[in-house]
Amino acid sequence: MAKRDWPARRFFTVLPPPAVRRSRPSRLPVLSLPAYARTPQDVAGTLESFMTTRFSGTDNYVATEDLTMAVNAAVALGRPLLVKGEPGTGKTQLAEEVARAMNHPLYRWHIKSTTKAQQGLYEYDAVSRLRDSQLGEAKVHDIANYIVKGRLWEAFESEVRPVLLVDEIDKADIEFPNDLLHELDRMEFYVYETRQWVKARHRPIIIITSNNEKELPDAFLRRCFFHYIRFPDAATMEQIVRVHYPTLKKDLLSAALSAFFSLRDTPGLKKKPSTSELLDWIKLLVAEDIPPEALRSDDSRKSIPPLYGALLKNEQDVHLFEQLIFLHRRQRQ
Repeated sequence: MAKRDWPARRFFTVLPPPAVRRSRPSRLPVLSLPAYARTPQDVAGTLESFMTTRFSGTDNYVATEDLTMAVNAAVALGRPLLVKGEPGTGKTQLAEEVARAMNHPLYRWHIKSTTKAQQGLYEYDAVSRLRDSQLGEAKVHDIANYIVKGRLWEAFESEVRPVLLVDEIDKADIEFPNDLLHELDRMEFYVYETRQWVKARHRPIIIITSNNEKELPDAFLRRCFFHYIRFPDAATMEQIVRVHYPTLKKDLLSAALSAFFSLRDTPGLKKKPSTSELLDWIKLLVAEDIPPEALRSDDSRKSIPPLYGALLKNEQDVHLFEQLIFLHRRQRQ
């Protein structure tokens, strides 16, 4: 095969399929190709993506160094990126910002407790076909008219490389991830009704989110690149707030962050407030023109932060926080 069919050959050692792979030493970095890359065009697309597609955050999303490294590693490997973390830490928004930063179309597949893997591929609408047959519709003779494409099929047909978000996969049944093993690995599936194979034009950048409500199967985890989004520290959180509220006064920001992290550190909270809840709270503080002094008040009648409903989401946590502050003040007297 001529060298021109293999872009950037001098930069990488490309591993062909095992059946034709020759064992010879190489001092160049090795790029293992995903299973779906069977033609020179597939290889060229993989190499081009590896060399030019880099994510480093956006003006709307503060991404830590380890998060950007995880995204770029998953893209280079051609594997789904499994992202876990507390609710409200920006897992879903990550897929949106990756698509925006790389100028790729985004396909969202939001998972529910009743979602089946087949729905992501396609569904056969037998009810509509039965109704049309009773009405004498001509299209009833072509079963393809009743195949409803799923989000995975739509992503496979994209003219350019897409980003596919599989959101909150842990909500589905335990067998849901296993039912997608072949499709995510080989980037193809078979439509039995029309007897056709659907193959991806471009391997999607797949971002899968999980709130860790249930364990995922080992076979599924083996096919993913994993990253856990740790809760931001004070410095990172300040950057995040500044992205959303660039004109926020420094005193109010400092007081709000101090009150927020103090609230999160309260032992025994049933649900700790998240980043998204902090942003909502600051929005309310600005709208209501709450001064920084109100967040640092020692008044016993203000034992919890103003507008606390944006941070504390159940009465047990409100009562617990009030009790702890009351006990703390008694000890200081």
